[in-house]
Amino acid sequence: NGGIENPAFETPCSGLGLSCHAGPARAGAGDAAVSGGHTAAGPGPLPGEGPCGWGPCTPRALQLCNNSEGYLVAYSLLAIFQGIVVNGLINISISTIEKRYELNSSLTGLISASYDIAFCVLSLFVSYFGERGHKPRWLAFSAFMLGLGSLVFSLPHFSSGKYEYGSKLEDTCQTAGTTFANATCSARANSSLQKYLYVFILGQLLLGVAGTPLYTLGTSFIDDSVPKHKASLYIGIGYSMSLLGPAIGYVLGGQLLKVYIDIQIPKRQDTTFKNVDQDGPRWLGAWWIGFLACFFAVWFLIIPFSCFPRHLPGTAKIQAEKISETHDDGSQILVQSNNIGKSFKDFPLALLILLRNPVLMSLIIASSSEALVATGFATFLPKFIENQFGKSTSVSATLGGLVLIPAAALGQIISGTLVSKCKMSCRSIIKFMISTCTVALILNTVFLFAKCGNEPFAGVSETYHGTGTLHNLTAPCNANCRCLRSMYYPVCGSDEVQYFSPCYAGCASYLTNSMEKTFHNCSCVGKPKGENGSEDLLYQAVPGKCPTQCKVLPLFLAFFFFAVIFTFMATTPTTVAILRCVPDKQRSFALGVQLVFLRLLGSIPGPILFGVAIDSSCILWDINECETKGACWVYDNERMAYLLMGISAVCKIITIIFVIMAVYFYKPPRLAKALPRKTSEKISVI
Repeated sequence: NGGIENPAFETPCSGLGLSCHAGPARAGAGDAAVSGGHTAAGPGPLPGEGPCGWGPCTPRALQLCNNSEGYLVAYSLLAIFQGIVVNGLINISISTIEKRYELNSSLTGLISASYDIAFCVLSLFVSYFGERGHKPRWLAFSAFMLGLGSLVFSLPHFSSGKYEYGSKLEDTCQTAGTTFANATCSARANSSLQKYLYVFILGQLLLGVAGTPLYTLGTSFIDDSVPKHKASLYIGIGYSMSLLGPAIGYVLGGQLLKVYIDIQIPKRQDTTFKNVDQDGPRWLGAWWIGFLACFFAVWFLIIPFSCFPRHLPGTAKIQAEKISETHDDGSQILVQSNNIGKSFKDFPLALLILLRNPVLMSLIIASSSEALVATGFATFLPKFIENQFGKSTSVSATLGGLVLIPAAALGQIISGTLVSKCKMSCRSIIKFMISTCTVALILNTVFLFAKCGNEPFAGVSETYHGTGTLHNLTAPCNANCRCLRSMYYPVCGSDEVQYFSPCYAGCASYLTNSMEKTFHNCSCVGKPKGENGSEDLLYQAVPGKCPTQCKVLPLFLAFFFFAVIFTFMATTPTTVAILRCVPDKQRSFALGVQLVFLRLLGSIPGPILFGVAIDSSCILWDINECETKGACWVYDNERMAYLLMGISAVCKIITIIFVIMAVYFYKPPRLAKALPRKTSEKISVI
């Protein structure tokens, strides 16, 4: 039974694992040739469809995993670990890294963006050349680089020496020269810490190399190997697993931040009070442990990816039954007739074909706008909660993770399931995205009413009870104390006003009772509010920030949770729509192009833009003895909330506009071109 072979189904195209479909007009134009490759019963297996194993070693037990479900499990595990490191541990460690290595938010935003820079540079080439390569082995390489990047990112901890917590953090008012004697300029030691910025950037670049095959070749391999109506469900599951990683990273990292950075808590020189306060502003947690653990764990994933065959069994049959929904601009015919993508010389033309696809470019710009907001909040949401609602670093990180990650994963699964169950066409998918983005824009208004003002802070937000001036920590009540401006150790006075340090509160002494410290004889502290004031409470202060009076945190978290759900409900449909609207041979390459723009316009400027916005709302910088600006201690909460809401709202409006443009531009293929492959083969015979 010699079958009829259409050039569109030959090995070069099938090697992509993509549904390369030719319409009957093209199929019957003299391109058919007699061959034994396809029988009347259906297409034969693709070259590369084989058993799971390593060369001649193909254990029978491994064949149970040699299917789309087995691949999805391995893909999900790699995506989880990638999420743990890149979007979990790094984001939760940003605040600690800022303080440990004396970096501001703009520089830590650059660290976050370095991942996307590497991703952007390599994405086009990996997706173009990997189309015809062994995609599972590309993912084995991805696992190797992920482990290596995790190791490099943890190295600064081992070479920067032990963290100096501070030997006399009580910093009480000393009219003698003892306190001032410690205020010598040590610019050389301080500046050396900032050099570790380049090590963090190198680690992020390696992690970017690791992520490139995962989200281009790894995703297209799923689309190759499952029926079209199941693709959105499988991709949605894979993407949601990539968001389970950050959830684990946030929770794991939050717990590790409760462990002292050098494991063993140092003994303080002041023997009266040896306890190191975990909630103190100078406490730093063991941020590096998670990276080291992931380095060892992720390298085990090299094993399963190295044993998968080039194509999963049954791929040829699945591809033959798919129906093309490529945007009808003639690109499908051009790509198939010239077999574009076979060599490097086709690269410019292949790229130009995609760049001239108005539907693809509209979807890419829309997703890039959403990525800017998503990466900005992923990086700085814990910091926003910490400063806006007065929570500790570890609590803020945990809350941010518990809200952001489950909501994002839920949005991916819901949208993937809806698209799969409703069997939406390409146009219907894009219309569905308009509705989800509109709801997300409405929920974004949570920043208008769920925000907190600043608590009273002497010398920052108010004067010292009528003395001194705003934005000046020195006042007549502490002018003779010779306080250190570089020693931030906030205390809350009995007047419910926060002070920069016990010294700036004018406290002359302290007592320790049951491991609780109380400062006394504080000349700057006024009478307790709402009381006549007993002598026992007058002029006292306790370590730590004053408890916030703002009670809208639950409201903010609830609204933000649903805003994230509807935001990420557009992610999986965007990927599916991109895979459907481009020529079949260019699907992996289209994802690569999308991710380049997504990084250039979204993920790279996102953390930097959010970092600059947050820095611009700073009202109290850490300034050392050499007058060098470091991290920010206090922010203008209302200004920060308005800035972040403004950036988010503008980006979501841009998203909606370009998704509407995608619907307008999309032209489905004519009925004759959209026939299933088996029908095309029969027409070719005729």
